[in-house]
Amino acid sequence: MTSEEPADPGHTFPRPESPSGGQIPEPITSDADRSKQVTRTAVIWGAVAFGLAVMVLLIIFFIQNQDVIAVKFLGWEGRLAQGIAFFMAAVGGGILVAIAGGARILQLRRNERRRRKTTGL
Repeated sequence: MTSEEPADPGHTFPRPESPSGGQIPEPITSDADRSKQVTRTAVIWGAVAFGLAVMVLLIIFFIQNQDVIAVKFLGWEGRLAQGIAFFMAAVGGGILVAIAGGARILQLRRNERRRRKTTGL
């Protein structure tokens, strides 16, 4: 086939591979496919709706757990609502998980940098 001849319309060319090894997805071209495409605005709207639902559940939790309890932590003593104490414990646990996750991400990035240096990629 010369450069002036049109390509066979039934022939498909192999998809190139992405740097991570997987195939690059097909581009979205038709109007029907565009209507199925997820937009950033839709993702943000979904996240806001989910966040509001969580906040409503937290408000219900706080209202139902208003008993005042004694709390002791590292020599500190105080009294506060049971719901607030549970919430503070959950936030503390979330912070610990975030620290562990961040440390793992840094470890993976360092290992990837070392791998790229040694392989020359």
